[in-house]
Amino acid sequence: MISAFSHLSADLQTIATADLYRSRRVIDSPQGIHLQLEGRSVVNFCSNDYLGLANHPEVISAFKAGVDQYGVGSGSAHLICGHSRAHHALEEELAAFTGRDRALLFSTGYMANLGVMSALLGRGDSVFEDRLNHASLLDGGLMSGARFKRYAHADVEQLKPHLDQATGNKLIVTDGVFSMDGDFAPLKSLAALAKSTGAGLMVDDAHGLGVLGQNGGGLLDCFDLTQDDVPILMGTLGKGFGTFGAFIAGSEDLIETLIQKARTYIYTTALPAAVAEATRASLKRVIADNWRREHLNHLASRFRSGAEQLGLECVKQVEEPLGSDVRLLSAIQPIVIGDSARTVKISEHLLKAGFLVSAIRPPTVPKGSARLRVTLSALHEEQHVDQLLEALDNAVNAVTL
Repeated sequence: MISAFSHLSADLQTIATADLYRSRRVIDSPQGIHLQLEGRSVVNFCSNDYLGLANHPEVISAFKAGVDQYGVGSGSAHLICGHSRAHHALEEELAAFTGRDRALLFSTGYMANLGVMSALLGRGDSVFEDRLNHASLLDGGLMSGARFKRYAHADVEQLKPHLDQATGNKLIVTDGVFSMDGDFAPLKSLAALAKSTGAGLMVDDAHGLGVLGQNGGGLLDCFDLTQDDVPILMGTLGKGFGTFGAFIAGSEDLIETLIQKARTYIYTTALPAAVAEATRASLKRVIADNWRREHLNHLASRFRSGAEQLGLECVKQVEEPLGSDVRLLSAIQPIVIGDSARTVKISEHLLKAGFLVSAIRPPTVPKGSARLRVTLSALHEEQHVDQLLEALDNAVNAVTL
């Protein structure tokens, strides 16, 4: 008798042989720059908690108060009986924060991206995506049923002729800050191209909101782009905001359309109201604590300069788009190693030295571009960056194949 899925064991062995096997680590502490990992303390350089708000006392207090008022579970989908006053207030505050008519909460960023494209696009339409877009954006475009085209990373000139030839509704989709490279999309050029060709523009600013821009308004704020320039904005709450969930912000018609048609909104349980209350507290800190962004940018510049001095390969990043004397950098500063096996060994060497840095390998990044994804937090200090650079230098020189 032939067993179903009998090939799985061999497939797993193939993944392991190619040095692409993924494993989970068990953390025994709150998120922060110091983690308790398997009985030891390590300095964390792989979290998306860019502003250090995941364990902020005001955010924790708001969460606890939210549990006392609303309980733990939301009980149902938003359209049944799961939409609380806390959810509604957070949506209004996120709309004001992003300068848009309305915002709509989703349980995850993945669900938000799938939901938007499936609601707005269908057969006969066209979607154009940056080749380095996040998996959720690519999956959303493929699942929409629209004609799907990927363009070379940040290459507006390559995109233009495809838009000119397309028919039906046209949507350009891009990350704002690319999650594995940390560089910026050319949003001004994309917005101008979208307008000139009658296309819509959707930006996933998951890694920019809170971290970049005046009061944390994200990459769109840096480029001074409005709702008219970028009709669809997606933001996540589990990164710069330090909580959980996601949202879409845009026009009244856009949000009402998503409420009526986005299956990943309609057919899932709402995130807990206590999380919404925690995010409301986090949003206040995002707006008020500009020192977090300033310090984070300083640390990114210090790390990048140090890495370049050591001869490490940093991913090219866009400088401050407003022409400032200070470079504006994302919190994501990858070091490209190339070979997957060597990247894993360097990551393991760093862990032994007390630093947690993720090894990112294909298919998450292109073949031959495995990297150490270093992410910085506003809670890191200069000494942490300097110590990591020293450990990186030792690890890269010690690990050979």
